[in-house]
Formats: sequence, structure tokens, C-alpha cells
Amino acid sequence: MAKTVEKKTEKKTKAAPAKTAEAVEKKLHRRTFVGIVVSDKMMKTRVVKVERQVKSGVYGKYINKANKFKAHDENNQSKIGDLVSIIESRPLSKDKRWAIQKIIRVAGSEILTKA
Repeated sequence: MAKTVEKKTEKKTKAAPAKTAEAVEKKLHRRTFVGIVVSDKMMKTRVVKVERQVKSGVYGKYINKANKFKAHDENNQSKIGDLVSIIESRPLSKDKRWAIQKIIRVAGSEILTKA
């Protein structure tokens, strides 16, 4: 009788295996892109143009392709021409599924550094 009681208490005290950091990171994996802010006319929203090169299957030459994403910018920090990193997020509006992660380069900063 004592053995059965001990077995039951052992089962209750066993904890579920802890999630490793790798498992959590895989679950939270989000796509990131780097692009240029094309429009800042909306409040807390920026349109970011992401360009990429794709190799043509027929001719083998590289073709430039571009996509525009609407990204959330909480503090309206980015301006037209800024190079930004965007990250995938939950749907914030009808078209907005991205958020600005960080501003990599401010527009016009190259002119100041060269002079």
C-alpha cells in the first residue's frame, strides 16, 4: 500500500521538461528585410521598398525585383530615404504586417560624412 502512494506522489512531482532556448527561438522566428523608406505620409506607418536580385531560369541573367511593405513606426522616427530593417509582426491593420526594427542609415548622412 505504501508503494502505490509513493508512485502517485512521484508522478505529481515530476515537472514537464523545460523549453530550451532553441525551441523558443524557432517558434519566434520572424522574417527580416532591409529596405528604403519610400513614403512617410501616413501616421505611424511607413512604406518600405525591398529590392532583391533573382536569377532568370531561361536566360541565366539577374533581374531586379522589388516589393513594397507597409511597416509600423510607433514614434514616426523614420523619414523618406532612410535605410531600415523591418521585421514580421502580427496583423496591425488591413495591409500592415511588418514593423520597423531599427534605422540603419539616416537619409542624407552620406553627404555629411563625405564632406
